Amino acid sequence: MADHHISFAAGTPAEFQETYLKQRAAYKANRVPSLEERRNDLRGIHRLLVDNKDALIAAVNQDYGCRSSFETKLTELLQCQDATLDAIKQLKKWMKPQKRHVDPTQYPLAKAWVFPQPVGVVGIVVPWNFPIAMTFQPMICAFAAGNRVMVKMSENSNALAELFKRLAPKYFSADKLAFFEDGGGRGPQFTQLPFDHLFFTGSPMTGRAVMANCAQNLTPVTLELGGKSPCVVAPDYSMRTAAERIMWTKMLNAGQICTNVDYLYLPEGKVDEFIREAQAITAERYPSITNGEYTAIIDQRQYDRLQETLADAVAKGATATNLCPGRNGDPAQRIMPPIAVTGVTDNMIIMQREIFGPLLPIKTYRTKEEVVDYIGDHHSPLALYVYSNDKAIQDYYMHNTISGGVTINDGLMHAGLHTLPFGGVGNSGMGHYHGYEGFQTFSKLRPVFKQSPWRSINMLMPPYAGKAAKMLDFMMKMKS
Repeated sequence: MADHHISFAAGTPAEFQETYLKQRAAYKANRVPSLEERRNDLRGIHRLLVDNKDALIAAVNQDYGCRSSFETKLTELLQCQDATLDAIKQLKKWMKPQKRHVDPTQYPLAKAWVFPQPVGVVGIVVPWNFPIAMTFQPMICAFAAGNRVMVKMSENSNALAELFKRLAPKYFSADKLAFFEDGGGRGPQFTQLPFDHLFFTGSPMTGRAVMANCAQNLTPVTLELGGKSPCVVAPDYSMRTAAERIMWTKMLNAGQICTNVDYLYLPEGKVDEFIREAQAITAERYPSITNGEYTAIIDQRQYDRLQETLADAVAKGATATNLCPGRNGDPAQRIMPPIAVTGVTDNMIIMQREIFGPLLPIKTYRTKEEVVDYIGDHHSPLALYVYSNDKAIQDYYMHNTISGGVTINDGLMHAGLHTLPFGGVGNSGMGHYHGYEGFQTFSKLRPVFKQSPWRSINMLMPPYAGKAAKMLDFMMKMKS
């Protein structure tokens, strides 16, 4: 039987329509895949990653021009393989119905529970910065929940998209998983498809357009956006250790990470010490930044944007300091060293927009209250980083700010831990994925009430005067 309620926006590519209808029909034929079917889907993801490791690394490197193979293995392949194996292990528990409390005085012998059901066909829109991880991390959750998946890759991930299109049919039928390249701005047509859930990772600006497209079909969305994630180093914390960890964060993927440190708050008088420590650390870790171990900026447009952002700050009075002195990168390869930018003000682009690169604005503070006030006066960030060994200071920053997630005394770690839910708040996104929360995101938690043979509400039937009124008064008194 045809789905008479399904319609497509004008101009929707035929391959989108055909694949969607194919997946919709497959979902209707098997609305609740078994535990073993879902585990097999997850094993298929794991095999795809393991069997094709070298090809995947090469494709990402081709798209970037230079992408550290070590970083691809660490941040993408290892993370996804681990998350897949953990989901296989945990899935039986995730799928179990959950009993809910029923007041025996109101509903004697009745039962209530919730059980998770697949929602159907899920769309995933993948960014270019971690294109393997951001394909498979949400897909793991969607498959665990029993869904079918259509994936649209970024325009900056063409080599990887073509590889996925060749590989996927070896592991999955098209009615289970299908990949699409961007194809020159096909994103709006993809996000207008009548998905049962859409998962999008990208900028807040694009996120607004995606949400508007989804609204046409009332498609639920998970938006993983970005913003300006602050990092604050408390006076009690070792500046050497802070610099070691912050520079690892800032140079990983050349800073092209949505949860990266977007601006750094240091105690007044500590800037020179931080810069000295940071320069010493980069000299140890990166004697060269053009030998393939340090990642390039993804394309010329992004490279030019970063250069213009830096030039704007300097023109308005900021000071730029190369944190890899003597290693200036290579514009031809789009290799850009990490640069500390001091003396920043809010009229500079660098403090208005997400940086998404190796620029590190540094502000100073005297009191923790002024840091909290500044964070609270701006959009809620995707991440907050606090460096302090004082629990009272840690708690102060956590309880007086709001962000998607928090890492204390390190960077990025909360985002890489698949046993923690990951997601933004406000301008930095909505919804969660990873682990059990990801399973819930792509499930309908369906509530069920099962009445007992004896129905207590019969005592509350009209006419209300008399017995029914006395019984209601008695029940209300019990709850007073």
